[in-house]
Amino acid sequence: MRSVSRSPLSSFRGSPRRSSARYRRCRHPRISDSTGSQLMPTIAALASSRRTGQIGFVAAWGFCLLFYFGQYAIRSAPGVMVPELSTAFGLTTLGVSLLLGLYYYTYSGSAIVAGAALDRFGPKYVIPIGIVVTVVGAVMFGLGSAGRLLQGGGAAFAFTGTVYLASHGFPAARLATAVGFTQCFGMLGGSAGQFAVGPMIHGLITWEQFWIFAGFALLAIAAVVLIATPSGHDAQPIGGGSWLSMFKPYKVVLANPQSYLCGFCAGLLFLPTTIGDMIWGVPFPRDTLGVSYSQAVDRATIVPLGWVIGCPLLGYLAERIGRRKPVLIGGALLMLAASAAVIYLSGAVPPYVLGLLLGIGSGAAMIPYAIIKEVNPDKVKGSATGAINSLVFTLSVLLAPAYGWLLNDLAGGGKLTETVFRNADSFGVAGIMLAIVLACFLRETGSASHAAAAMIQTAKAPA
Repeated sequence: MRSVSRSPLSSFRGSPRRSSARYRRCRHPRISDSTGSQLMPTIAALASSRRTGQIGFVAAWGFCLLFYFGQYAIRSAPGVMVPELSTAFGLTTLGVSLLLGLYYYTYSGSAIVAGAALDRFGPKYVIPIGIVVTVVGAVMFGLGSAGRLLQGGGAAFAFTGTVYLASHGFPAARLATAVGFTQCFGMLGGSAGQFAVGPMIHGLITWEQFWIFAGFALLAIAAVVLIATPSGHDAQPIGGGSWLSMFKPYKVVLANPQSYLCGFCAGLLFLPTTIGDMIWGVPFPRDTLGVSYSQAVDRATIVPLGWVIGCPLLGYLAERIGRRKPVLIGGALLMLAASAAVIYLSGAVPPYVLGLLLGIGSGAAMIPYAIIKEVNPDKVKGSATGAINSLVFTLSVLLAPAYGWLLNDLAGGGKLTETVFRNADSFGVAGIMLAIVLACFLRETGSASHAAAAMIQTAKAPA
């Protein structure tokens, strides 16, 4: 039998299995089998601790939803008590709209502080402090002072804090759905602030008592959130040091042009609800169409109910197809069609149907909230949410009084008529069209885009 010669190199290599074992021993000479077995319980404990922490953040997110529900209820509630507020503060209807718009002034500014504080200190104490500020504002407003400013300042911590907790508790693939459900719950509060508060202040309690009771309810929520929220947060927040350094994450967020596209796109899609429905949704049909007070409240309520359907539905759809932009643009187109029908096809379509469709399409406004977190680093999650919240409601701050002045100008200082409102609403349609244009320039961040990018990289890789 002929012998087969082997080279010294082949003798050294030995079998692949033995060679692999030798490599591992040479590569990690200090780790013995016993040491590895000792490390396994530690690794398992760390993994278990991480899962427990995620569950804690999810639980805290659930309780923080109650804060978001409550702040939306007190945001929309003044729309059903405009006559009472006019009498109490000695203001005209236009003056009351400007008073209520103060909410957005402090909200837009405090959103920046909320995002920076969450990135710097974590949610454990930051969110309850925001709730307490809202409580003080609600009670002050019920006592006849300008507590609306404090309401807006504290309420800015609601959505930013809720999304911060969701981003730490849910996997990235479920973030859009979590954000959509968060806004769904908020809009449910906005709807309750109209259909429940309206009958309440005209039968059970006075409008002043409503604000005081709302304050005590929010105070109870603050205690629950404080207990439920985990104390840990990001291990190395950007800019640890002085108080002013906590705003350093905004250098990252605001240096990204995509952040501005997200903010202005979402802000324009919010306007038909924040201004058109929550401020003028009751006065418009009651004063110009001869609709009864209860029917006007029902009509205004249907738009937030549409949000309740649209937010989780469109968020789920975006994750189902793995793409954000088509769902965002599709929802905006539905808003455009419903708004145009309200203005140009008055009476041809039932108002409740159009209001519901407008609300469902408005759920697309939450998709940029997921996109902005995906086009910016993970270490600035809180600041990214604070930035988009600030940009969104800065538009409301600027355009709420501008819309009031536009109505007054179109009316020539006289009575507000149906024609005046419909002419003014044409500017809202233009805003939706602009939002669609901005959405076309957003970066696609859905899971399908990641898979496509990976395939392209694989194809380019050398064989």
